[in-house]
Amino acid sequence: MGGEVIPIDGKTIRGSYDRQRGQGALHVVSAWASEQRLVLAQMKVEDKSNEITAIPALLELLDITGSVITIDAMGTQTEIAQKIIEKKADYVLALKANHPTLYSQVTKWFEESAIQDFKSVDFS
Repeated sequence: MGGEVIPIDGKTIRGSYDRQRGQGALHVVSAWASEQRLVLAQMKVEDKSNEITAIPALLELLDITGSVITIDAMGTQTEIAQKIIEKKADYVLALKANHPTLYSQVTKWFEESAIQDFKSVDFS
């Protein structure tokens, strides 16, 4: 999958709940091969858990070497980023104010860099 963009996202399967049996809706995390337009892998999110625990397990199933993994703000976690690095891939993680310290640091970095016209920033 080298060079492939692989979005990872969780979804609740509509209509998968069963009220009569007290069964909640099925929630899965999927890895999507954007170029091939197909699902590479899916993992059920365990009851009383969330995507944060399912994403590392999903990554363990895949050879993502050289790929770019994208994940929404819920998956912006140190453990998840480390797992992606260990598997020799790159990542783009969304950042929202639900991570207030990191959000503040990144906002400040961009503000200060913009004042200097990004002169001290190596980019292409």
